[in-house]
Amino acid sequence: MEIQFLGTSAGQPSKSRNVSCTALKLLDELNEIWLFDVGEATQHQILDTNIRPRKVTRIFISHTHGDHIFGLPGFLSSRSFQGDGGPLTIYGPAGIEQFVQTSLRVSKTHVSYPIKYVVLKEDGLIFENDIFAVYTARLDHRVPSFGFRVVEKPRSGELLMDKVAEYNVPNGPLLGQLKAGKIITLSNGQKLDGHDFLGKERPGRIVTIIYDTRPTKNIGELVKNADVLVHEATFSGEEEKMAHLYFHSTCVDAARVARDHNVGQLYLTHISARYTGKAGRQLEHEAKKIFKHTKLANDLDSFEITLRG
Repeated sequence: MEIQFLGTSAGQPSKSRNVSCTALKLLDELNEIWLFDVGEATQHQILDTNIRPRKVTRIFISHTHGDHIFGLPGFLSSRSFQGDGGPLTIYGPAGIEQFVQTSLRVSKTHVSYPIKYVVLKEDGLIFENDIFAVYTARLDHRVPSFGFRVVEKPRSGELLMDKVAEYNVPNGPLLGQLKAGKIITLSNGQKLDGHDFLGKERPGRIVTIIYDTRPTKNIGELVKNADVLVHEATFSGEEEKMAHLYFHSTCVDAARVARDHNVGQLYLTHISARYTGKAGRQLEHEAKKIFKHTKLANDLDSFEITLRG
């Protein structure tokens, strides 16, 4: 599992930052990539990465402000041009389907793959398979805005090879079946239950992504025990009143959330264009005073999300 920032600016692009988009790479787990918001020129940013658009299977849209969705029509069109693009699901507030379909219709763009739309209305589970579950909750912004919590389900423990050796299980398919927790039959007729040969179950990873919002209690439910928190930090702590007025958070707000909810790593994103160079690094410095495991995300930064011990 890997996270890559394709756009980290708030409102409009700057010379060093494009507008919002974050990619969650689940290539080892699902052979898929999920995008969270698709700001203008996201497809240009992708050209500087190893991301293949056809690997993008799910797109999660926090809200319908332009700096978070204007890149959708272009990305969807290019994904079609490249061929072999399987079905894609877009999760977002009411209006996202109308925006996409109108853009494609007016531009006479034909998309060669099916797009499914899931309208976000209530807090709770919005996606689940054998490996992951995704939850959403309403945030506090000028328009309906949602945060996302991606939860990897617990992983089976390691195969206890010392215990396996006692039964002379041969290398090959039987060993693989045992590791998968299945019941196998040895050549002497003895049956072994794989669950008896596995170590303690390991917790999966949790990634929470919070875009445009004022501080609100719903954030806590999404963030609790997250290995990685991506949180908007549009303003510095000194601009708290302005952040509140414009329905945004400060870097200090983000750090407090991480500190109070047992977060492993905090990445600050959605940075106002006023904070460039040294001023941007000051946001990180402010946040680190409250939560030391803080990093200011920059465009194209990529980070591995490792399993907890």
